Amino acid sequence: MKRSFFFALAVVAVVALGAPTAAQAESDDYTPTNPATPTLAGSTAVGVCDNDAPWIYYDVTLIDPDSQATSNEAQLVLTDGTNTAAIPLGTLVDGSLSGRVLWPGASVNAAGEATGWPGWAFENGEWVEVPGNFAWTRGAITATLEVNPSLVVPLSYPPSTPECVTSPSNPSTASLPATGLSAAMGPIAVVGAAALAGGVFLVFRRRAARR
Repeated sequence: MKRSFFFALAVVAVVALGAPTAAQAESDDYTPTNPATPTLAGSTAVGVCDNDAPWIYYDVTLIDPDSQATSNEAQLVLTDGTNTAAIPLGTLVDGSLSGRVLWPGASVNAAGEATGWPGWAFENGEWVEVPGNFAWTRGAITATLEVNPSLVVPLSYPPSTPECVTSPSNPSTASLPATGLSAAMGPIAVVGAAALAGGVFLVFRRRAARR
């Protein structure tokens, strides 16, 4: 009886002494989990010509599984190393935001038709290139989407095509900054008037010859 009692007591003592050691071993093996860093990976900003106007189409996605981001306001920052332009995009909803904004220096009328382009001004009845009005954005620029975090994205001024022009340099497609005839209509009207006058002259001449 005494032998069984002392044996049981010994087992209890061993277990009691071993428990802290095991707990300590588990504590030594524990590695804390660091919160995931928020990212804008996969977000884009693209220059697009639409109705002869330069636009920036954007799609911003915030990946933030541990809620580490400190802002939901998105902006696009353009710089050439000397000049900088910050374009507000809006507030992310459920971590996402998409849409489009006019390129800096561009403008459109109520119908969405282009009435202005960066680096151009309408002076003395004609379009002329100027160093102002965000002309630098048509060159080599760096574009950064910023929410906190931020992401550098490839972006460049959309080039003109036969279907869509992003400058008034082509007289056949340039528009006036206000409502009225396009720049191309002037020469066409002159040619048409001349042709009409010539036709009328020939008709009267033939009638005179018949008499």
